[in-house]
Amino acid sequence: MPPRRAIALMGAALALLGGIAVPAAADGPRPQAPIIGGDFVTDAPWAAAIYVRGNFTCSGTIIAPTWVLTAAHCVGSGLTVNVGSVYRSRATTVNVSDYQVAPKGDLALVHLAAAHQTAYSPLADADPPVGSTNQICGWGRTSTNGPFPDQLKCADVKVTSTTCYDHRYGPAICTSKITGNAWSGDSGGPQRYEGKQVAVASTADGRSEQTYGSVAPSRAWIRATAGV
Repeated sequence: MPPRRAIALMGAALALLGGIAVPAAADGPRPQAPIIGGDFVTDAPWAAAIYVRGNFTCSGTIIAPTWVLTAAHCVGSGLTVNVGSVYRSRATTVNVSDYQVAPKGDLALVHLAAAHQTAYSPLADADPPVGSTNQICGWGRTSTNGPFPDQLKCADVKVTSTTCYDHRYGPAICTSKITGNAWSGDSGGPQRYEGKQVAVASTADGRSEQTYGSVAPSRAWIRATAGV
């Protein structure tokens, strides 16, 4: 099996961690990763796009008026967030006042300098069943070396394990492709099951398999930080 990559594109070089894929982000100084396959979507009020110094880097979700959930490997200096549209070019750019990284796992919370009112992404308190069909969404590359789409894409995946590990060796959910798979730029994007977000995009092999950091083990930290 080819090595997994962090599906974040925040730099020129692609990082590899001991033969496992590193995270899924976009154009800045880090690893890379997209939704290859799947479909473009027109309704995702919770969607957020992460930028570093004006360059698209990662995907994310709005979980509260001033809080965006993304991957830990996506955050750093020079952050802004685009919200309010599934089209990145039509979204509103909001400054970031701070960010917090989860104590364990490839998750981070980005604090917006101004509140954004929308339908927020509800978070799950438990992992989805192995074998279940979940949905992943992001603005990642639509082919191996293709461009980042302006419009958000989503795809169906099958849960293969809930006992694997993400980029930061935190508890994760592993899935395989049904209608599409994650790649560069999808880092930080959601995995959803029955209308709730169960995980955050962390690594992918670019062909079929991806690893998303599990939300459930970090629920206490998220509640304490973001109040949801």
